[in-house]
Amino acid sequence: LTQHGGRIICQKDAFLCAALGTRIDIAFQRKIGTGLFGGEGFILQSLTGDGLAFLSAGGTVIRRQLQGEQLRVDTGCIVGFEQGIDYGIERAGNLKSSIFGGEGLFLATLSGHGAVWLQSLPFSRLADRILAAAAPLPGASKGEGSMIGDFARAFER
Repeated sequence: LTQHGGRIICQKDAFLCAALGTRIDIAFQRKIGTGLFGGEGFILQSLTGDGLAFLSAGGTVIRRQLQGEQLRVDTGCIVGFEQGIDYGIERAGNLKSSIFGGEGLFLATLSGHGAVWLQSLPFSRLADRILAAAAPLPGASKGEGSMIGDFARAFER
């Protein structure tokens, strides 16, 4: 943490462990829109101290040093950032791209000066991919609970 100004803000599920002397606090979103529409909620974690801290991330972890730039990313891809970074939310594209694009309605904006850590595969997305790829159990319903599902199941036997 000393190398990062003694403080890192991370997503609430990113903290893994830390050395003795590291303090873990709640960091609330200052902007109400960020908490409501960001998909990650109002609560972030603040890690302060001078020791080692370990964060959990999925896929490839990318460290980006911002020098007054603005970065727009999927809200679930943020692992953490230094205290010189401003975190906000903005709408992703227009209504058509939001509905048919397959991504979320909002993007996180990270701007300012400092380091940002991003992940290519958030745990929630990994879990969705595993469930989608998993073969259904023998005799399990295909998820259709209406009369059409009962009719289709009659022909499966």
